[in-house]
Amino acid sequence: MDDVNPEYVKSHRVISQALSQLGIQNPIPYTDLWQWYGKWSSGDLPTYQSRRNYISQLFAPLVERLTTPMGTGALQSVEPTGWARVDRTLGKLRERLASAKDEEDYQAVGLLGRELLISLAQAVYDPRLHPSTDDTAPSDTDAKRMLDSVIAATLPGNGNETPRRYAKSALALANELVHKRTAEFRRAALCAEATASTVNVIAVITGQRDP
Repeated sequence: MDDVNPEYVKSHRVISQALSQLGIQNPIPYTDLWQWYGKWSSGDLPTYQSRRNYISQLFAPLVERLTTPMGTGALQSVEPTGWARVDRTLGKLRERLASAKDEEDYQAVGLLGRELLISLAQAVYDPRLHPSTDDTAPSDTDAKRMLDSVIAATLPGNGNETPRRYAKSALALANELVHKRTAEFRRAALCAEATASTVNVIAVITGQRDP
């Protein structure tokens, strides 16, 4: 167990952070394998079957959420932003994930997610208000660099460190997933969730959600 525990600890942390950006709590409470050992060796789970059943029950709500069709909650609700192309593309993303059945369909979700991030960046980015964070002027399709600049400019200072970190993490997850060739539903659904979350975050911090 000592040999594999470091890898488990790292994986648990990465997964917890990714799920957190989607508003989902990691269903596995054991941050290292020794905690899990303490659980099953206490006598509560005396057999391999009892342990398998216990783990399955922990995962069941997460699996259901990630595999539920779009109409019943696979993608978090995002109210219209007022940015026409962003709202239109997000609607297409929902429809594409809802109807996806094979590898090409799931990959198309990623392509739409990438287009959505570009449309979002183009809608909100203003070089006069959002200076580059790395002294490199972003191209018209460099969504990550544009949105990084927007986040830095709209959430400046130590007092905004936590929301700034959240916004950047949501963007980082979405940006990573839209550039991967996904071939299965769960990855495509996670990509859609992360992209929708980024839309929500940017809309809030730029005042688009203000009453």
